[in-house]
Amino acid sequence: MRLWNNCALFVLLLASFTLGAQDSPSSGAAPDSTAQHSSTTPEPRKTVDLTPGANGQLSPDQIRRLMQEVSDKDQQNDEKRKDYTYIKREEEHTLDGKGKVKNTEIRTREVLMAYGEQVERLIAKDDKALSEKDAAKEEARIQKIVDKRKKESKSDREKRLKKEEKEREDDRKFVSEVSAAYNFRLVGSEVIDGRDTYVIDCDPRPGFQPRSKEAKVLSKVRGRIWIDKAERQWVKLDAQLLDTISFGLFLARLHKGTRIVAEQTRINDEVWLPKHESVKVDVRVALLKNFNVDADVTYRDYKKFRTDTKIVGVGEVPETQP
Repeated sequence: MRLWNNCALFVLLLASFTLGAQDSPSSGAAPDSTAQHSSTTPEPRKTVDLTPGANGQLSPDQIRRLMQEVSDKDQQNDEKRKDYTYIKREEEHTLDGKGKVKNTEIRTREVLMAYGEQVERLIAKDDKALSEKDAAKEEARIQKIVDKRKKESKSDREKRLKKEEKEREDDRKFVSEVSAAYNFRLVGSEVIDGRDTYVIDCDPRPGFQPRSKEAKVLSKVRGRIWIDKAERQWVKLDAQLLDTISFGLFLARLHKGTRIVAEQTRINDEVWLPKHESVKVDVRVALLKNFNVDADVTYRDYKKFRTDTKIVGVGEVPETQP
C-alpha cells in the first residue's frame, strides 16, 4: 500500500478500537471460496444495559462497557467481512508548503479474497482503465502470487497461520487497554444514514499507565465515535493526533494535527463494511522532505462471493422484481 495509506490505517485502527480486526490488504490474487478462516473471535459479551439513570444520562461505567462491547462486535464482524469483495478508489493530493495541490494520483483497486486473506488488484489509474500492457503486467503479478500460494506446503501454511494468530492475539491485548486509556463522554445522539447513533467523545485519561509499549500511543489520540444504537457497531469515527507518533523503526512520523474521518455502512443486514475515509496527514519520513497529503477513499460494489445474495447498502433502493 502507499505510504499515506499505511499511516492512515495505523491511526484509524488505533482510534476506532479495531486494531488488528481488519487484515491489511496485500496485492494481487483472485478469490478462493474454499478458504478456511483461521482467526478466532471473542466470546459475545453480555449486552450492556443502557437505561439512563435518574439524571437522564448514561453513567461512565455504562459507556465504558459499551465501548468494550463495540470492540467485541467489530472483531466478530471481521469474519463476515471476509465473505465480501468490493471496489476501493483512493484519491491522493500532495500539497505544497502553501497548501495548494501540486500533484494528484488516483488508484482504483478490486479487493478480493484469496486463501483466507484480503488481496488487491489494481484496475484503474486516474479513473482510466489500465493499458493492455499494464493490465498484462498486473495479471502476471497476480498469477505469480496465486501460484506461490497454491504451492505452499502444509508446514509453511501452518507456520503462516500461527504467525497471523499471534499477531491477532497481540492486537487483542492492545485493544484491551483502550477502555482504561480513555475517558468516554456521551455528548448526544445523531441519525446517520437513517440509523440512530450514540455520539461519544474519547479523551485520553490523565495518568494512564500502559501495560505494553505499543499502548503508549493511546495517550496521543483523541476522537469522537458514532455507535449504532441497535447493532452496537461503530458507524463513524473522527480521530485526531494530539502529539507526534513515530513508528516503523522510527522511520515514519505522524505529526500533531493529523486527522481521519471514517464511515462504515450496513450491508445485506448482516455486516458492516467501509464506506468512506477522509484523511489529512502531515508525514515525515527519514531522509525525505516534508510533504502534506489530503486523501479521500471511497468503497463500492460490495458482492458476497460465497452466495448469490442481492447486495443492498444503506441508502440504496432495492430493485423491484417483476
